[in-house]
Amino acid sequence: MPDKTPAEIREEMWKAMAASPYVMLGTTTDDRHFEPMYAVLDKDANSEFWFYTKVDNRAAAGGPATVQFISKGHDLYASIRGTLTRESDPAVIDRYWSNQVEAWYDEGRNDPSLLMLRFDLDDAEIWETDHSLTGKLKMLTGQTIYARESGSHAKVDI
Repeated sequence: MPDKTPAEIREEMWKAMAASPYVMLGTTTDDRHFEPMYAVLDKDANSEFWFYTKVDNRAAAGGPATVQFISKGHDLYASIRGTLTRESDPAVIDRYWSNQVEAWYDEGRNDPSLLMLRFDLDDAEIWETDHSLTGKLKMLTGQTIYARESGSHAKVDI
């Protein structure tokens, strides 16, 4: 597998997240476990995404946070650092509102527990694995997989 540039790997991360935007989110200011969240992505935004949640959610206070992501096919992994901030722009909250989001709020868009958080990305560490036939055969037969065959890896600023 040829090495990819950090920009190419970052682009692969965005594509994988668009296909399956489920992540684990945790703040780095406390010792609570990470929790599953649905990341709301915007095709025109490449340094932020959002979460609909509730005011009593463990991440509601915002601050430094980390998102862990594993792609649907388990061929891309990412650890993304950034900062959570309360999204107060009603236009942004409305832009991404959907029936699926509304199902979580008793009073819909006007539910007093509704909170939207913006995750401003700082940097990420991203790994792509080689799931080629050769790689799978080597694993099944116990053959050595050399570093040059294991996939791509990048630390990227976002």
